[in-house]
Amino acid sequence: MAKILLAEDEEVLRMLVVDTLEDEGYSIDEASDGEEAYTLIKKNAYDLILLDYMMPVYSGLELIEMIRKENNHTKIMMLSAKSQSSDQQKVLDAGADYFMSKPFSPLQLVERIEEILGEAK
Repeated sequence: MAKILLAEDEEVLRMLVVDTLEDEGYSIDEASDGEEAYTLIKKNAYDLILLDYMMPVYSGLELIEMIRKENNHTKIMMLSAKSQSSDQQKVLDAGADYFMSKPFSPLQLVERIEEILGEAK
């Protein structure tokens, strides 16, 4: 079973994503801000990290840079309403593997995660 970290400060969206992914058989840890996410990343190994771009304490962009400095090669997907191509490029340049624009449907997210993880739940 793949282990995923979701770092998202919007509680309703976080609950929706967690419920959806748990229903699909994924093991999910959740964080409501960048600091909580970073603490979990240092303690646990994840197959995929889903980061919101704009979060309290550390932004998703700051977290990517912190994760990559530690040579952590975990797959990272940024979830963001900042969907301009320049924003997407900034995220990818920082070290994210994937970018998904908000809003997205839960089905779109599941399909993308299955692609990324090779359907290894």
